[in-house]
Amino acid sequence: MRKWCITLFVCAFNGITSPATPSFAMGYDSMIRDLNCTRFQATVAYCLYSLGFGIVPLFTSALSEEIGRRPIYLVSVFLGAMCNVLAAFSDNIQTVMVARILGGASASTGAILVGGTIADIWGPEERSLPMAVFSMVSMVTTGLGSIISAWLELNPHLQWRWIQRIQAMRGTYFLLSLIIMEETRSQIILRRIAKKLCKETGDDRYRVRGEETRPKLSAMIKMSCTRPIMFVFTEPIVTSICIWVFFMSGVLYVQIGSVSGVFKHIYHFNVGQSGLVFITVVVGSILGLLANFYQDVLYRKCVSRRGPEARLYIACLVALLLPTSIFIYAWTADSRIFWMWPVVGLSIFMFCSFVSYQVVFIYLADCYGPMASSALAGQGLARNMGSFGFPLFSHIMFKKLTYKWANTIFGGVAVLLIPVPFILFLYGPSLRKRSTMCSQLMQDEEKPEQLEFPKSQLN
Repeated sequence: MRKWCITLFVCAFNGITSPATPSFAMGYDSMIRDLNCTRFQATVAYCLYSLGFGIVPLFTSALSEEIGRRPIYLVSVFLGAMCNVLAAFSDNIQTVMVARILGGASASTGAILVGGTIADIWGPEERSLPMAVFSMVSMVTTGLGSIISAWLELNPHLQWRWIQRIQAMRGTYFLLSLIIMEETRSQIILRRIAKKLCKETGDDRYRVRGEETRPKLSAMIKMSCTRPIMFVFTEPIVTSICIWVFFMSGVLYVQIGSVSGVFKHIYHFNVGQSGLVFITVVVGSILGLLANFYQDVLYRKCVSRRGPEARLYIACLVALLLPTSIFIYAWTADSRIFWMWPVVGLSIFMFCSFVSYQVVFIYLADCYGPMASSALAGQGLARNMGSFGFPLFSHIMFKKLTYKWANTIFGGVAVLLIPVPFILFLYGPSLRKRSTMCSQLMQDEEKPEQLEFPKSQLN
């Protein structure tokens, strides 16, 4: 029960940060009018959140090794709330841009740690359901946040500024964190125990094993910046996943940004009605959660034979469904076709996004053990670079090619990426055997951190 309380509380952090991007897109029209900016400038502000989300953790993730996870959660949620306040009271688009990139930076540092916190308190065979809950909270709040923001935009007395003000209410989470949140990183807990024993006994020889050889914070920050990039370019498993999630996340942000335009111009929905289309995120998440239960059954049945690749059965299905969903959305978004059909395509796409988000986290954690944070940081960088880059050119594609043919191109690229999870499923074991880092890390995982007691205490 205690582990689930911690899990749900840290997942709530991701829940309050996930709606930031789609909710921002819902307020485009009123923000462009109030700040007298162009749609491209608004799109840049939309994308900068992902830029901050992707880059900053490379510098800050090492801090959790030094000061623990709890302080980073606290600082992240406080700064995030302040960034929403800054955006809400901005008088120009440049200030909004600054608030967005800083907001993405603060949200990323805490959100990246959620996976680490789950790994701290759950064993490898137990992580599937907690990670499914983590992914579902993220996706469901994205959908609900978009729906609420759309109706706020429809009210002429509220609109984009109140979208930001409501998100600033995450400060309440900061107050609860002061009371509820606990430290979960084992090294920090053991270090505190050792310090307490030294103080109580007057013997300063109590210490955490390996403490003397622990690198300095500056060296750890340098490592956290370079190692994820090294993983991306030298580890075939990470490279393959990065290519896949780069594309999928980019298209996800494009689809989120296109919903309002598609249903407004083709089906003549108002902003509030367009926002209701984001119920597809909730539907996709629920379907993804149900699929996770079946994937978990397959994993327990096949893990002894297939190893970590037993996590990839559902990913192979996603590889086939992803282009299918994009083609459905592209070819049914037509005034002569009932509006429910593109909604079906979006629901399948959101299912694929939910499942891939979860599978990547768990699979990399299983493959790379204690160094999974570097592998996850690498894929996180790729994922957020896709989210940052794709919307910057997609609006030009939609304008010149129409929604139908622009999305058809995305569907064609998705077809080319179908082999990625199948290759990992079939050849993942041989790729891991050839990786000296991967095999060594899996051996090191079997050596738990311990307290070293003075020899006199052992006699």
